Amino acid sequence: MSGRARLTLASWAATLMAAGALLPLVKPATWIFTAAFVLALVSGAGTLARRVPLAAPLTLLAQTVVALLALTAVFARGQAVLWFLPGPQAVTHTVELFRAGAEDVSRYAAPAPDTEGIRLMLVCGVVVIGLMVDALAVTFRKAAPAGLPLLALYSVAAGLSGGGAGRLWFLLAATGYLLLLLAEGRDRLSQWGRVFGGAQRTGRPGTAVGSGGQTFAPVRTGRRIGAVAMGVALVVPLALPGLNGGLLGVGGGGEGSGGSGTGGTISTVNPLVSLQDDLRQQEDREVLRYRTNARDTSGMYLRLVALDQFDGLSWKSSVRPIVDVPERLPWPDGLAQGVRVTEVTGNFVASENYEQKWLPMPYPASRVDVEGRWRYEPAGRMLVGDDKQTTRGARYQVASLDVQPTAEQLAAAGPAPEELRREYTKVPASLPADVRETARKVTAGADDDYRRALKLQDWFARDGGFRYDVDVNSGTGVQAISRFLKDKQGFCVHFSFSMAAMARSLGIPARVAVGFMPGTPQSDGSVSVGIRDAHAWPELYFEGAGWTRFEPTPQRGSTPSYARETVPSGSATGPAQPQQSASAQPSAAPSASESCTPQMRKLGDCGQETAAAGAAPDDSGADPLATTLIVLGVAVVLVLPLLPLFWRNRARARRLGPAGAREPEETAGPSGPVPADGRPGRASARGAGGTAARTLAVWREINDTAWDYGVEPDESQTPRGTAARIVRLGELRGESAEAVHRVARAVEEVLYAPRSQPVANLAEEAGRVRAGFHAGADRRTRLRALLAPRSAVRVRWAASARWATATARWSDRRHALATRFRRAPHGAG
Repeated sequence: MSGRARLTLASWAATLMAAGALLPLVKPATWIFTAAFVLALVSGAGTLARRVPLAAPLTLLAQTVVALLALTAVFARGQAVLWFLPGPQAVTHTVELFRAGAEDVSRYAAPAPDTEGIRLMLVCGVVVIGLMVDALAVTFRKAAPAGLPLLALYSVAAGLSGGGAGRLWFLLAATGYLLLLLAEGRDRLSQWGRVFGGAQRTGRPGTAVGSGGQTFAPVRTGRRIGAVAMGVALVVPLALPGLNGGLLGVGGGGEGSGGSGTGGTISTVNPLVSLQDDLRQQEDREVLRYRTNARDTSGMYLRLVALDQFDGLSWKSSVRPIVDVPERLPWPDGLAQGVRVTEVTGNFVASENYEQKWLPMPYPASRVDVEGRWRYEPAGRMLVGDDKQTTRGARYQVASLDVQPTAEQLAAAGPAPEELRREYTKVPASLPADVRETARKVTAGADDDYRRALKLQDWFARDGGFRYDVDVNSGTGVQAISRFLKDKQGFCVHFSFSMAAMARSLGIPARVAVGFMPGTPQSDGSVSVGIRDAHAWPELYFEGAGWTRFEPTPQRGSTPSYARETVPSGSATGPAQPQQSASAQPSAAPSASESCTPQMRKLGDCGQETAAAGAAPDDSGADPLATTLIVLGVAVVLVLPLLPLFWRNRARARRLGPAGAREPEETAGPSGPVPADGRPGRASARGAGGTAARTLAVWREINDTAWDYGVEPDESQTPRGTAARIVRLGELRGESAEAVHRVARAVEEVLYAPRSQPVANLAEEAGRVRAGFHAGADRRTRLRALLAPRSAVRVRWAASARWATATARWSDRRHALATRFRRAPHGAG
């Protein structure tokens, strides 16, 4: 392999290794395969352009054109001319994808779903960085500055992950950069000519003089320096104070309690931005319509997702396992049989312009009948679409429990289970002290968690002087709650986030639910839910009642009866059976015309509205393409280290089997095919017969066996000298030593005698030699000879020889064609 080809491969690998830091940001991470493919095309175009050769600017231009064509074919094939030429429609489509990707980036928390826009941004970013690295390291021969774009790529990943890119990704990116520097150093060193290894300094038996191999002193020194530098970068920052974990930023905001299992996982987003956008809509467009047999729908909140992870900056949903939707959902956690419960049924129809991944349902649902690919997350009792399944036009029926605990039951609630309490009362150390202090002041005098929760709710909703304002700047950072408590104006996200955080600071398990308020009853008996009904509310846990809704937002929603200042008392009753009222048949699916006036249609304002009042998870199902790519990737990773073993076994079988004469290319050295005795040409001159070819094949096998066990070949020796050297350095005894000498004498007859005599049992002789080496070697040497045989380098020599031959032939043909074209005008006269 030439120096530039090695540099190109190192540049490609270094870029992908640095891009590995982006993998935790998006799930599934199959985009990396697309980036690797497009980047390989760009690198290949650069290799061809440099071989022509083209000027450096033209090479860079050619690579840019190939990148544009490849990206067009991947992301805008349907809009492109001939599937890969970027026309106006393709450009427009790409711009829209970029815009959608930017919105997704601002909307989703890591790990975000692999949307088309995010995939385009990731692939384009990696390709641009790869193009810069290739241009600097290969085209302009400046590998050291190529570390800057690699560092930029890693820094972006570390920044987006909140500083938690991880040691593994830093180590991977640094290794890629060091490989690039080593490839450039080797290329520069090779321009000085051939480097000869010195004598071996150690007197280790079985090691040849000058057997330093291909690892020369400058290369060894470079590797040591790189290893030391990486060690310093990883270890030293951990010993320095005030760096929050050092260079890698380990210990940043995690993803919460994840879940493993066969059902896959889901993750969600911070709905702060999307909720505010929905509430600011000028037109309250319908997203959902339903009918229910519940007598009172004022408390029928439609819940999408629960945000249970609070890192001081925002509330997020933990990564948890998902399973198939059971026929009947399990009984809610913490809900005792003594609490009054009524089961109600509702039939729901989602609008065609409402498209997102979470299924709106009353909480807690006990049974869901829905068509399509939906999965169930048990901890939050949520349904999430699988394999691009969305709510668009969905029709489904939900049976849910209307839980009505009494004030006495909530006040007498026992302590929550330790595992649940530990997870749902977790408050970061960065939470400002005034938040905790305010929570204690507001709840002063309350002697149980229920009364503390009531005081918090009433302080936000009525007594604290707060004002509902959807136009308030959302604010970010650990001081956002403090600013909200000081300014006393915000919308539902501020109220729910703040109450949940303050409840946790008091030791009350809390989380935030996101979804829709019950909606507006219609004259036909149905209930219409609009985009402005998007809402967020806190859920607090009380043993016996389970997760219980509170309403701290003023002028929004309805306060549950158990959370009002005056609550009815009464004895607890057992669970009530579902009411057998008239079936709640769904109305016709809401259409755009129901929420879109003729005037709006004229103005073009009736486009599809994606309600984002919640979280859209990643596609957690088994994508066939992704599964195939993962399986192929795993197979390649497992098979690649075993390729030398496979080649060595195949070479041995060919040499010692009936077809042992047919493998001349396997003995190619750096300068072409070379017989084992170091005398080119003699084998072909005297060994044309089958006996001679078989003898030389067995001799090659013995030499390679000695090489695999540490005795490197010396092409300057005669067969007899080579045999003596193998026996001495390999410390062979008895039958194995005699077998080496017998085969060497047979080789001498083939090469030098006027007429050679056939020798029987040559394969057995090679087997004795191999058994002798195996018996005298330690375990490490045996494993090295088996799994990583040194003689496998012949494959690289053979490939280099073929490449050199093909290059020479192409050069001769090109020269001949050029000469012919130059002479053509003269011949025409």
